[in-house]
Amino acid sequence: MSQPVFFTREPVVNKSRAITANRLVAHGPNIAAIVETLKSLDEVWPDRHTAFLSLGKLVPTPDLLEWVVPENTLIEIPAPTLGHPQTQALLPRLKEAGISVCLSWYGAGTALPPDLDWRFVIVDARRQQAPSGLPGLGLAWGLTDTEAFLQAVQGGFDGASGWFFLKGAPAAKQLAPAYAQIVRLLNLVRNNAEIKEIEAVLKQDVALSYKLLRYINSAGFGLMCEIQSFRHAVSILGYNNLNKWLSLLLVTASRDPSAPSLMQAAIARGRFMEEIGASFFDRTGQDNLFITGAFSLLHTLLGTSMEALLEEMHLPSMISDALIRGEGEFGPFLALARHCEGFDATALTALAAQLHLDPTQVNRALLSGVNFADNLQN
Repeated sequence: MSQPVFFTREPVVNKSRAITANRLVAHGPNIAAIVETLKSLDEVWPDRHTAFLSLGKLVPTPDLLEWVVPENTLIEIPAPTLGHPQTQALLPRLKEAGISVCLSWYGAGTALPPDLDWRFVIVDARRQQAPSGLPGLGLAWGLTDTEAFLQAVQGGFDGASGWFFLKGAPAAKQLAPAYAQIVRLLNLVRNNAEIKEIEAVLKQDVALSYKLLRYINSAGFGLMCEIQSFRHAVSILGYNNLNKWLSLLLVTASRDPSAPSLMQAAIARGRFMEEIGASFFDRTGQDNLFITGAFSLLHTLLGTSMEALLEEMHLPSMISDALIRGEGEFGPFLALARHCEGFDATALTALAAQLHLDPTQVNRALLSGVNFADNLQN
């Protein structure tokens, strides 16, 4: 059996910690296998932000151009491969085709080929500070937490690539009052409360009502008509779908400057799990998978503990078991989502096989999740 091709991903953020690109890392046996996989993913390739294509540990070769590279996509060229004949043959062809390039693992003193416009340069910040005279916008990689990111920016980097923002957030003991209203709405909807009770809560926060309707009417929901009111939403969608969209609203409630990256990560996880669970669960189960993925970062987003959140929300056991202990029916799907945000392709392959998922299903769900999350951002 040939070695499968799996993609993992990480966000690229600017100095303000807003997502500007998605870095997609291909893990496969050779360039030809990766190209065949890329061709199969054209229709779900992220198109809202720039996409960085990393070939992992492989040497970039001209075979890559068998794939029609989308306009929003940059090809990563690792600095250690610049002297390789295959990479040297590829670079002028990329320039001729007008395909942008990113130089990864750059170090001070790296000899660069002439006449190439490097849009971005990725530097392993664990090993060195931002070198002077970078040939493109400098991105720090390997940062441990948000504090390390702030130091990297102060040191001259233009942004970063990675999951540093998932770490280092303090956990409060109680849910902040600003989020309690949405939790109250969630509990009302989950308990099938009277519409007038739910509308009364929504009328207390016009901004909340507006945002909820904006999400419901977004392209991601695929409705054929525009929802004009909450009562209309109930008649068209039902309580189960509203439960999902109120959950999304809670995920996007934070006004912290660092929240957009966390929101994108949480929503992408949720959509990934919803998509990947389609062959295992009914519609309600898929919606609950979405909520599980979206809520897996809620404690970091809202500055509270997961235990405190679950005490307030009274979620179904299959969701809480996955969030607290990584167990239950949803636990393996949450683990799979997290593995898609790392670099351990061996573990990702093993977990996908355990769930009887082929690489095509996983890769398509990953990119669909990124697209969905990107297109919900302002």
